[in-house]
Amino acid sequence: ETGSEDIDILPNGLAFISSGLKYPGIKSLAPGKPGEIFLMDLNEDNPRAAELRISRGFDLASFNPHGISTYVD
Repeated sequence: ETGSEDIDILPNGLAFISSGLKYPGIKSLAPGKPGEIFLMDLNEDNPRAAELRISRGFDLASFNPHGISTYVD
């Protein structure tokens, strides 16, 4: 609903998507909603983004993702 800010695609076809950037001067479609991270498997016939749960103890109210990157070991 609020659009994605960035995407990082792993070699195995999994895509991580950040959403919910709030920045001065940029209109926010959901100003009261915290940022989110989604996962999409691009190997599926009909890929759909699924919201990832964020661990307890993390300050979701101030989560404002700007970009995303992954590290593969």
